Amino acid sequence: MDPRQEMWRIYRESLPILIIALGGGLFAGLVLEELLDSVARFPGLLVMVPVFLATRGNVYGALGGRISSGLHQGLIKPKLEWNDRLVNAVIASFINGIGISIVIGVISWGALEILGREAAALYEFVGIMLIAGVLTSVVMIIGLLVLIFAGYRLGYDPDNLVGPIVTTLGDIFGMLFLLLAVFTIEVIV
Repeated sequence: MDPRQEMWRIYRESLPILIIALGGGLFAGLVLEELLDSVARFPGLLVMVPVFLATRGNVYGALGGRISSGLHQGLIKPKLEWNDRLVNAVIASFINGIGISIVIGVISWGALEILGREAAALYEFVGIMLIAGVLTSVVMIIGLLVLIFAGYRLGYDPDNLVGPIVTTLGDIFGMLFLLLAVFTIEVIV
């Protein structure tokens, strides 16, 4: 395939998912609007939002890249079946996603304290991040596997799907579960 045809193929494969990603980003913004009401109850909450969303992209973008490479190399079949490579990558991503969520809570709280800014309690930040981290990890892993495998079986290059899928799922469910986590911690505390 000549470079021009390759460029148009990538564009045709990417454009629909990018349009969906745009809608997902707008939806995440609407959820953020709802989260603003909780800032008074949990001062410093907004400090964690960009870091939380960015780490969803980092952790699960790496997982998507591993899945994509495994599909291209024939090491992973586009099916939800036991595969040691896939299972190990999923477990590592799950642990990283939850671990980094806890770290975000601790570092955000510490940074706010060092800067002399008002901050919610450490256990509140960690609780919010832990709940949101666990829930987004589950959705991100399942969503990535299902959407990448389905796209691959339909003839799409998974490399063109990983970025927009991770961004969209991370933004939508990251914000939804962050809001849910805030509500949960408000009820518990």
